[in-house]
Amino acid sequence: MKSILVNLACILSFFGISACATRVPLPAGPGRAELSGRVRAKPELAVLFVGNSYSFGLPKAFSKLAAAQGQKVRIGHATYGGWTLKMHAANNATLRKIRDARWDIVVIQEQSEIPALPSVIRAAAMFPPLRQLVRETRQSGAVPVLYQTWGRRDGDPKLRQDDFHAMNARLRDGYHAAAKDAGGLVVVPVGDAWESEISAGRGDGLFMDDGSHPAPRGTELIAETFFAAFFRE
Repeated sequence: MKSILVNLACILSFFGISACATRVPLPAGPGRAELSGRVRAKPELAVLFVGNSYSFGLPKAFSKLAAAQGQKVRIGHATYGGWTLKMHAANNATLRKIRDARWDIVVIQEQSEIPALPSVIRAAAMFPPLRQLVRETRQSGAVPVLYQTWGRRDGDPKLRQDDFHAMNARLRDGYHAAAKDAGGLVVVPVGDAWESEISAGRGDGLFMDDGSHPAPRGTELIAETFFAAFFRE
């Protein structure tokens, strides 16, 4: 019955037809079974989001979608505008939040450009703090997952002739490399969902005017991608 209701809700498109049309399956990997097992074992799923302004609207949107689909969730966040994982790893408030609450899943999001940097630079900037946050997460008993963000609408402004697709591909590579380095984490493919929408000609309304942050429709698509990753896989 739950599967029927979920499919019906998708058809009715609580977050718009496009959100259901762009569902991107999770890649196979050692973390997928761990994540699925944790979700199935919990009548109320506790999720902590760690990131920056790309995550500001996500906890509320995800909670709203889960409630509409009949899923019980408890949500927390440690999100600060412009922050990197290095800043979170050195921040006592973030570490206390990971350690002190009984989370099932901790979602970890890096600053919007770092995973798209050249491999040597991103490895130095991203991998050590990610390993520390993953270690803290696992010590608290939670499952760590990565939030793969999206390319900017016009690509990286510091690179000539860049565009969304090129930057998005670099971000995808960066997140998957970081996931492997951190022990085989699940990567929630939000950037891939955005790419599917944009490639299908449905990208209008995803970005705010700055061409970087998510507009309300973008946030809805992010929430739908997380919901699918947690409850529909």
